[in-house]
Amino acid sequence: MKLSIFETSKSKTGEISLPRQFNEEVRPDLIKRAVLALQSNRKQPYGASPQAGKRSSAMLSKRRRAYRGCYGFGISRTPRKVLSRRGRRLFWVGAFAPNTVGGRRAHPPKAEKILSKKINKKERRKAIRSAISATVISDLVKSRGHILPENYPLVLGKNFEDFSKTKEVLATLKNFGFEKELERTNKKSIRAGKGKARGRKYKTKKGPLIVVSKENNLTKAASNIPGIEVVNVKDLNAELLAPGAIPGRLTLWTKAAIELLEKEKLFLK
Repeated sequence: MKLSIFETSKSKTGEISLPRQFNEEVRPDLIKRAVLALQSNRKQPYGASPQAGKRSSAMLSKRRRAYRGCYGFGISRTPRKVLSRRGRRLFWVGAFAPNTVGGRRAHPPKAEKILSKKINKKERRKAIRSAISATVISDLVKSRGHILPENYPLVLGKNFEDFSKTKEVLATLKNFGFEKELERTNKKSIRAGKGKARGRKYKTKKGPLIVVSKENNLTKAASNIPGIEVVNVKDLNAELLAPGAIPGRLTLWTKAAIELLEKEKLFLK
C-alpha cells in the first residue's frame, strides 16, 4: 500500500510505501487485551487497614450460667463490648462483627491485591501492529466518529516536525481538510455522575494523533489544541492508537516517522 506525501501547502510531493507493520490483520480482541493491561498498570493499591473494625475488645459468651452470658437478656448472640454496668446488670453494644455499627467489613478491599495485568511481549507488539494497520482503514476511522477529508489517509512532509507555533499547526490541519474534526474535538461536555466531584468534571473527545520521528517543538506547539496528541514513533502503544480499546484512531504520520518505523523494524517479532 502506498500513501501520498503532502507538504504544508497541500501540494503532493511524492508517495511512500508503507512498511510491514501496516499489513497486520486488525485484531480487536488483542488490542483490547493490550489496552486493559496498560490501564491496569496505572491503578494504585487501595484497601482497608487489616485491623479496621477490630480495635475494640469484644466478648461473646453463649453459656447458660456465665456471669456475662447472653441468655435471659432477650438479645442476639453477637460479640459485644461492655459500656457500663450496674450490679449484675451490664450495658453493652455490638462490636467486631460485620453486622454491627463500628464493626469490621465482611470482605474489605485488600491492599496486597495485585491489580496489574500482564500480556506477552509478542502479543503486545502484535496488538500495536494491529492498531497501526487500523489507522489507514478509512471505514474503521469513520466508525470511531472522526470526520475525514477525501484524501485520508495521507503522510505529512518532514518539515511538519519543525513547527514551533500553535497557529502554524492549526493552519496546516485546516488546509488539509480537518477543520470539522477540530470543531468536533473542541467541544466538551459535563460528565454525568459523581466524577464531577472527583477532578474529571468535563469530557473531551479524542482527535488526531500525530506520530513524529523524534522529540521536537511540535509537541509543545500542538499541546494547546483540544483532542490532539503528538507522540514519538518509538513510544507508540495500543491505548494511544486505539483509545477505549476501539481501533481506528485518526492518525497522521510524518514521512520521517514511517521511515524510522521501517528502518528500525519497530514492533516486529
